[in-house]
Amino acid sequence: MSLRERETAVRQILERRPVKVPPDLCAAAMRRGGRMLRRRTVARRLLWLVLTAAVVAFFVWALTTRPWVEPPSTTTPPVTGW
Repeated sequence: MSLRERETAVRQILERRPVKVPPDLCAAAMRRGGRMLRRRTVARRLLWLVLTAAVVAFFVWALTTRPWVEPPSTTTPPVTGW
């Protein structure tokens, strides 16, 4: 497409009558945006709730099983009576 053809195409686009916008477009966009924000907020709160529950569950498991304590040896019986 040459420069002259592009200029002609742009001029034709600019000379057209503007497209009519529906009168309730702004209100619909505001409703949709509000819904998106509420969903995002609920999802974020749910994520924090699940993360908190996972951390609490991990700490409860760690305190009850105490994985940092070495288990007693089962291969050699304890020596007593020396």
